[in-house]
Amino acid sequence: MTEIGLTQTASHFANAREALAALRARHREEGPDGLTEDERRQVQELRKTDREVRAHEQAHARAGGPYAGSPTYEYVRGPDGRRYAVSGEVQIDTSPIPGNPAATIRKMETVIRAAQAPAEPSAQDRKVAAEARAKKVEAQIELQQEKEEQRQGAQPWPLEQARNPDAAARSYAATLYQGRGAETGLALSLAA
Repeated sequence: MTEIGLTQTASHFANAREALAALRARHREEGPDGLTEDERRQVQELRKTDREVRAHEQAHARAGGPYAGSPTYEYVRGPDGRRYAVSGEVQIDTSPIPGNPAATIRKMETVIRAAQAPAEPSAQDRKVAAEARAKKVEAQIELQQEKEEQRQGAQPWPLEQARNPDAAARSYAATLYQGRGAETGLALSLAA
């Protein structure tokens, strides 16, 4: 009986030593945080991505001022159980201000700055900036028309004519010379 007891005790002791050695090896492999080396690298990469995404979206929000919303993020859960931002967005109001081209120009300048605020603007950021530039140009044309109308007391040109310089030039020339031709005997011919 004694031999069986000693054999079982020795066997349990050997199993315990093996289990302890396995735990120590696993601890060396996983580290005190319970992660393997690959998982630690993955966590480091996720932390870096999280910092970059948050900085990118916060740059948009800060530069967008009253026209920008708060950043929203999409997350993944890392091997350490924490959530990391991997993408995000900031909503920004890009609509023109009706009836106020000067205010629209200022707003579009803010939108352009917000779209270009991050160190590395995305394709979507560049698209938003381009759209804001186009709206800014339209507002500049409208503002110039208003100034010209005030200066001359003339009727406003339709925005479509302002976008077509040839048509706008013919219309402008006709307006300027409309009454003069009869007085001076000059005839004005506008070719289409």
